[in-house]
Amino acid sequence: MKKSYKDLCVLVASVKNEAEADLLLSDLLTPQERAVLAERWQIVQELAKGTPQREIAEKMGVSIATVTRGSLAFQYGKKGFLYFLKKLKKL
Repeated sequence: MKKSYKDLCVLVASVKNEAEADLLLSDLLTPQERAVLAERWQIVQELAKGTPQREIAEKMGVSIATVTRGSLAFQYGKKGFLYFLKKLKKL
């Protein structure tokens, strides 16, 4: 793991609450980047509920490819989404 990425992980881990998270994300990411991340999180939550991909795409007004990218990350990633869905009691 590169030191710069490790430093970023330490920074993110230091966030204590929603206000701090907003403060950090507002400086770290552009409004568009924040919107894309928020959209991905919404997609993953819908996938976790068992909502079909086409239904998610229609409901959220996004392409099926966008939903599929979220689905692939949810299914084949490091299981971070699953961990946080459980931690936040969204699953």
